Amino acid sequence: MKTSYKNIYAVLNINRFIVLAVILCALGSSAFCGWIVYDIHNKALNSAFAINTDGTVIPLKWVAQKENFQVEALAHLELFHSYFYDIDASNYEKNLEKALWLGNSSIDNLYRQKKADGVYNRLLQFSLVQKVLSIESQLDIDGDIYGFKTRTVFEINRGTVVDTYELISTGNLIVVDRNYPKNTHGLLITNYFENTLKKISYED
Repeated sequence: MKTSYKNIYAVLNINRFIVLAVILCALGSSAFCGWIVYDIHNKALNSAFAINTDGTVIPLKWVAQKENFQVEALAHLELFHSYFYDIDASNYEKNLEKALWLGNSSIDNLYRQKKADGVYNRLLQFSLVQKVLSIESQLDIDGDIYGFKTRTVFEINRGTVVDTYELISTGNLIVVDRNYPKNTHGLLITNYFENTLKKISYED
């Protein structure tokens, strides 16, 4: 006896084939997407940032990020010491705020100590100008802890008298997430300490 309906088993076989095909396509798509993500992740590990001759950060692809670490560390230290010690009555608040983004609580504690000692009040009261003349840093990046020693030479202009000082400071650097524009190098100064400060005779 003929019927217009297809055999129920044939319909079920077709449905089963369709379901299996959809599952296989889904698994294949998931595997392909996973491979793409893995490949992008590996390529991202080789991405870094370069430092221009003026200390600005330039996005650039490098084979190894550590090759550029020393350049970034020196630029970071120069930026911090410029902000923290190159100050006058008109810019000290803005510069110190920028400097605090480049270090941890050791920088903040030093700032609070100087504030309590009246350093910034004298800056305002006598219209002092503290100008950085040179910054020279030495890095120790061989171990797990990145240490530094910096020699900062600055002068204090008191109007009729200009005195020059040499400051030796030490500390460590740790790698953190980059924060544009507050911490473009992705480094943080820790254990910062002003070791010695002495008056010198400076010549360019």
